[in-house]
Amino acid sequence: MRPSRSEYLDLPSVRLHIRRWGDPKAPTLFLLHGWMDVSASFQFVVDELQHDWNIVAPDWRGFGQSQWLNRPYFFAEHIGDMEAIIDRYAPEGQVKLVGHSMGGILSCLYAGLRPERVERLVTLEGFGIAPTTPEMAPERYRHWLADLKQPPRMHVYTDRDSFARRLMHSDRFLTPERADFLARHLARIGDGTTKGGEQRHGIIWNGDPWHKASSPYLFRLEESMAIWRQVVCPVLWVAGRQSWVVREYDTRPGDWEARRACFAKVEDAWIDEADHMLHHDQPQAVARLIEKFHLA
Repeated sequence: MRPSRSEYLDLPSVRLHIRRWGDPKAPTLFLLHGWMDVSASFQFVVDELQHDWNIVAPDWRGFGQSQWLNRPYFFAEHIGDMEAIIDRYAPEGQVKLVGHSMGGILSCLYAGLRPERVERLVTLEGFGIAPTTPEMAPERYRHWLADLKQPPRMHVYTDRDSFARRLMHSDRFLTPERADFLARHLARIGDGTTKGGEQRHGIIWNGDPWHKASSPYLFRLEESMAIWRQVVCPVLWVAGRQSWVVREYDTRPGDWEARRACFAKVEDAWIDEADHMLHHDQPQAVARLIEKFHLA
């Protein structure tokens, strides 16, 4: 495996962990992880890249080795962190972005908010979450108030092997070797709860439990679409053939096409034998698509 190194970026409200791979003098490539993931899970893709890159991969606030705030998180905070990261590691010119899931959603929004700063963008299964309606607001606020009274907790596992088995159970394409690696980075020692609700010390997910809390604010698809229409750079949408995300879009005819149509320059790519975590399932195919697109 290619070695990575750690750096930290101190912002007014949070300390972010930044994982680096490659030669700092090489072209810079930002790799942005998804919800309940960490930067280290890009290791498999990094190992398959054929060209020299200066890779910058943050742990978002409240994930991995970045600071946990132990309070509710708001999506816009990640956009602010993203701009600070880009300003630190690429203060001039345009940037190349690769984002998975939440990282892809953030990348697409940033490319619309700062179109002059993004050269090209690959979004791996990051196409925006399910639409909402105003009628959903009362129950959303009630959930949020309930979470404030009883903060969420992570499920506790007996050891990292059981955590690895959990990963393979939810992803049939994940190999035991990759699951073992992920269990050393996606999990940490801490306090959580068993299935029966008992509080216990053990192995928990490497993310602040507050990320599981309900947001009081509804996802407004129309706002995201308005931002996507401001994107001017070429965009590559990458999806796994067996992804639950794709299956969910199939339940909403026309939704996928409407979102895709917001981007002025967009291409599609599909990866076989891959679920939502396609960078874990087929890292070679993901790496090949990234380099073909970003070196075009």
